[in-house]
Amino acid sequence: MTTTAEHRTNLVKKFQTHAKDSGSPEVQVALLTERINDLTEHLRLHMKDNASRRGLVLMAAKRNRLLKYLARADRPRYIDLIGRLGLRK
Repeated sequence: MTTTAEHRTNLVKKFQTHAKDSGSPEVQVALLTERINDLTEHLRLHMKDNASRRGLVLMAAKRNRLLKYLARADRPRYIDLIGRLGLRK
């Protein structure tokens, strides 16, 4: 259920903006989205796991802050990112 190192590396390569990029907002949002999706599946099975639910809320809030920053700083990159990740409508 957790993301493997190989899967994380593939995500970084897919969303990086240049060859040595590993911390741009696009990469961070992609990694957070993957973790949020995994944790959502976990919580569907374990509904009373409130510690993990808190972690999910914190990750979603951090992703939202990063997306708001990207929308404010560079609108075309933001639109491209939410389209590639399938976030929002």
